[in-house]
Amino acid sequence: MSASGGTRAIVAALGANLAIAASKFVAFAFSGSSSMLAEGVHSLADSGNQFLLLIGGKKAQREATPQHPFGYGRERYIYAFLVSIVLFSVGGMFAIYEGVDKIEHPHDIEHWYWPVGVLVFAIIAEGFSFKTAIKESNELRGKLSWAQFIRRAKAPELPVVLLEDFGALIGLVLALGGVGLALLTGDGVWDGIGTVCIGVLLVLIALVLAAETKSLLLGEAAGLDVIKEIEAAIVDGDTVTGIIHMRTLHLGPEELLVAAKIAVQHDDTAAEVADAINAAEARIRAAVPIARVIYLEPDIYSEVEAAKGPDPEATPGGPTPHADGH
Repeated sequence: MSASGGTRAIVAALGANLAIAASKFVAFAFSGSSSMLAEGVHSLADSGNQFLLLIGGKKAQREATPQHPFGYGRERYIYAFLVSIVLFSVGGMFAIYEGVDKIEHPHDIEHWYWPVGVLVFAIIAEGFSFKTAIKESNELRGKLSWAQFIRRAKAPELPVVLLEDFGALIGLVLALGGVGLALLTGDGVWDGIGTVCIGVLLVLIALVLAAETKSLLLGEAAGLDVIKEIEAAIVDGDTVTGIIHMRTLHLGPEELLVAAKIAVQHDDTAAEVADAINAAEARIRAAVPIARVIYLEPDIYSEVEAAKGPDPEATPGGPTPHADGH
């Protein structure tokens, strides 16, 4: 659902941005408004970003190989991170540069009806794209707030499109305000100020996207609700009596790795333990279908060992082993 929903939102945003970019560049050619130029580049960058998201989604569907045994699910995170870079450099920094130049060398806006008309059209088109992204996101968001959804979503496409469309709508309002004040006052500096505001907005959105996709690239665990479902599925109270420790890791938005050391009875036979592990894996997959890779290690639970806590030497990212290997 998240993949198809994300694709629908991307295609809607792509169609809207291509049409809007063309209209903005036409308006810039007739009016000379720097806000229109910045907005045109912004829409062009957004269109490129949507192409990147579609490419990432396609590449992520490749089958696993011996060199990449867990597949290519994280391709979607890589391309989402590239989106933040494009938005920062092509969208934000260009707009700031253009706005500063317009403030230093202001000139009147010609044929005012072009930028005003295009901005009104763009607000309508972006509103349609934003509405589509909201509709698709609501199917996955549940009871989460919008900020929580953007922060916790494991599929990057919908948060990216949501932030882009939101930023585009705010940017259009800023551009309309800059153009309007320039026309009312006869001072082109206001057009430049509006352009700088658009650039700052895009830079802030790009930084938020970069932070979120960086976290996904580093590897995020499953959500707390999913972890609880997995824990409940593992323990049957008979052969598997508890979980000594467990790790989860998203290999992609719809692919989850589960590794756990489970407690079994000390007098169980090897065959009984093997059957218990197979049954536990089946219960996990039934409860959490995205759990594609599962490793369960049986052990005898010891209160003494449990009281010592986790071993930092065995924890990824923990202390560096000693030179002698101990």
